[in-house]
Amino acid sequence: MKRFLVLALAALGCQAKTVTYDFNVTWVTANPDGLAERKVVGINNQWPLPLIEVDKGDQLVVNMHNGLGDRPCSIHWHGMFQNTTNYMDGASMVTQCPVPPGQSMTYNFTVNQNGTYWYHCHTDYCYPDGYRQALIVHDEHAPFKFDGEFTVTLSDWYHEMVDGILSAEFMSVYNPTGAEPIPSSFLFNDTMNTSLPVEPNKTYLIRLINISAFVAQYFYIEGHTFKIVEIDGVYTEPTEADTLYIAVAQRYAILLTTKNETTTNYPIVTVADSALLDGIPDDLQLNNTNWLEYNKDADHPQATINVTDATELVPFDDITLVPVDKMELLPEPDLEINVTVIMNNLNTGFSYAFLNNISYTQPKVPSLYTAMSAGDLATNNEVYGEFTHPMVLNHNDVVQIVVNNADGGSHPFHLHGHNFQVIDRAPPYGPHFYDFLDGDPVYYDPSNHTAFPKIPARRDVFVLPPQGYFVMRFVADNPGVWIFHCHIDWHLASGLAMILIEAPEQMQERIKIPQDHLDVCKAAGILTNGNAAADTANFLDLKNQAAQPGWIPDGFTARGIVALVFSILSAIIGIISIVIYGLADVKNKQEDETVPESEQGEVAVEETVENPPKS
Repeated sequence: MKRFLVLALAALGCQAKTVTYDFNVTWVTANPDGLAERKVVGINNQWPLPLIEVDKGDQLVVNMHNGLGDRPCSIHWHGMFQNTTNYMDGASMVTQCPVPPGQSMTYNFTVNQNGTYWYHCHTDYCYPDGYRQALIVHDEHAPFKFDGEFTVTLSDWYHEMVDGILSAEFMSVYNPTGAEPIPSSFLFNDTMNTSLPVEPNKTYLIRLINISAFVAQYFYIEGHTFKIVEIDGVYTEPTEADTLYIAVAQRYAILLTTKNETTTNYPIVTVADSALLDGIPDDLQLNNTNWLEYNKDADHPQATINVTDATELVPFDDITLVPVDKMELLPEPDLEINVTVIMNNLNTGFSYAFLNNISYTQPKVPSLYTAMSAGDLATNNEVYGEFTHPMVLNHNDVVQIVVNNADGGSHPFHLHGHNFQVIDRAPPYGPHFYDFLDGDPVYYDPSNHTAFPKIPARRDVFVLPPQGYFVMRFVADNPGVWIFHCHIDWHLASGLAMILIEAPEQMQERIKIPQDHLDVCKAAGILTNGNAAADTANFLDLKNQAAQPGWIPDGFTARGIVALVFSILSAIIGIISIVIYGLADVKNKQEDETVPESEQGEVAVEETVENPPKS
């Protein structure tokens, strides 16, 4: 149920309201691609989930009850800064405890932003099971006008439950290379073969959100161009384009002016980035057609693109977009964080993801609660644990993050609590991402790089090219604990993340964690104070912290580990076989002893004929 309470803000000379939703998170069944019915995460026994719409300045209140019965959950408000409300960010074991089945939590925060966002579960890997939808913040003062508006979500879709895929296929000794599970299909507004009805000579604002777990998608509309006016909640100077590359968690708003006709419907084309896939099943449809519908009675033609043409599409380069506010390049950084993405195996035989050899491992106490309870030690990285990969930031410092990629795949990185300036990237955008794959990775060189833009683009998700790098800057002006992670959910599950503890002293002064959040932790059996090891007596004692598995000893390789595992399994199977056959011989001997001596010879002859000895 949605309830609206209008609050007059006379002192501001404007109207704002409280927008309230009551969410009961439940299992439902759905079949969005028409190929397989499956269990999905619904809200109030419905799926797709409700689109949340507010106006800039509104108070958003969501009362969430976990009615799933068998697993915890949360809600992350993707792209919301949560200034002074860091505890509402929704990242489990970072800013809150996961909400156990049967428990409730209220999210309550003011939306002082505008644009295109989304909400999704941020507990383990639950959002690809359907727990995700758009969050739109309308702005009457937006720097553009339009006649109508559409919100479009793009997503990959799996026919199996994600936790089962993760344990059986992905984090498994049978997948030593870390190949990501391939989706079963690709959806448009949680369905397929749908239309956006339009009128001639009108301008429409189309909001595009990639809510996938894994795969980026190209987007274009046959016979039309459009103007980009927003990326990730940041208004941009209107910039004409005909094709977009939308990575996981990225958002665009575009203005499209329709033709002066009512006879033809035009394909809206989405093409999955097949370069991300280790294989393409014969029945996987990479390119999908929906329609810009001028006439519902006219033909709805299929797009003519071939799958092999996808890498030939040249999308608009987002690093060239100029924000409307003309915010200039931030000054030289006070702090630089330089990390390298690595994929490697640990002694479990599984493939893990690393930033500088650290694979993110959840602490035993949410990191925000550690910051709030550590007193003066909150400024010490050590209390947050080695394997959360913590970095403490001073208040209002200019921070530069350099991410190098030693991996052959691309990674859309998201920073909670901020958007950031994107000031350098190599190689260039689009198909050129793969230009470096024939050689060694190319890392950022501070003494040899292209000139930084005077007015850089800003967004909260940016794509790290294969074997390349990117450089970003932001101001640490939002006290809180913020996770920085790859938004490919398989990679987050395998550890591709780190946390930034921003201005912990100011955090302690400004933040007060609500009682119902603390009650959720108690119900979950999780402490709300202490270091990453849940030690409340000595915050510098981390001996009991959760840790990543150990490294493979020198001389072993991933193939060696797998071979060793299979050798051990073969040995175990062999021993079991010997025992079974041995017991069978005992049984036969006992049966022989019950047969009269005169008949035993015949029995022996028959067994020899029917069961010849095996070499």
